[in-house]
Amino acid sequence: MPIEQIMALALVQGITEFLPISSSGHLNLVHLLTEWRDQGPLADVAVHVGTLFAVLVYMWRDFLRLLAGAGHLLFARPTEEAKLLLLLILASLPVFAIGYIAFETGLIDSLRTIEVIAWSNLIFAVILWIADSRGLTIRLMKHTGPNDALLIGLSQVIALIPGASRTGVTMTAARFLGYERVEAARFSLLLSIPTISGLGAAAVFKLAASGDLELQADLGLAVIIAFIAAILSIWLMMAILRHTTMLVFVVYRIVLSLALLAIFYGLITIPDM
Repeated sequence: MPIEQIMALALVQGITEFLPISSSGHLNLVHLLTEWRDQGPLADVAVHVGTLFAVLVYMWRDFLRLLAGAGHLLFARPTEEAKLLLLLILASLPVFAIGYIAFETGLIDSLRTIEVIAWSNLIFAVILWIADSRGLTIRLMKHTGPNDALLIGLSQVIALIPGASRTGVTMTAARFLGYERVEAARFSLLLSIPTISGLGAAAVFKLAASGDLELQADLGLAVIIAFIAAILSIWLMMAILRHTTMLVFVVYRIVLSLALLAIFYGLITIPDM
């Protein structure tokens, strides 16, 4: 894989992972709209590690709460920190189970097409707009219970479809449940920690087992680039959500989807694609 492609993947991943615009969809477009070969799910997941570090740094207070919650669970102490950790674990179980099956059966590979990305991006952008425009803004993350956590966690399974957006579908579910925009984003960011950690650990293990030292070094640099881009991206998203709606993300996704559909159906031609 060319170093230029790896750097492009890292930058795209860092910018898009925590915005509700689908990082997986954008990662696949890197090879679908260029002459580069498909980097495969392993490289996609590997660059997620950089964004994991970014969310841990940005959400460091909440991360420390989760670590405290782990200690409280060991001693069977029913604290708020322990409750939050249990809720995140509960919310993560569906995507771990379905995601494992999807990766092992090759289903994920079959979905890495412009048509799938375009339609899923368009459909779930519209659903995000409906949820954000009609959802109430009366609930905070501290109001989250097992039912809400499970519903938001189940929505993550949809994000296995490139273009659906993990951040987008989890924030959509949270907005339908009445969570404030910033609170919906916070829960989505926290929920990314176990999800990306699980997928990232699997990718790192496979990468180490491959013995490809050059690829390991290149992806190490990609992690740093993804980390820096993701920090800036999270800051931007939270700043937007504190002052306005998610309309800017919805409009971007609709415009991108229409352009991709035009390409797929031959209305627009990209040279040497």
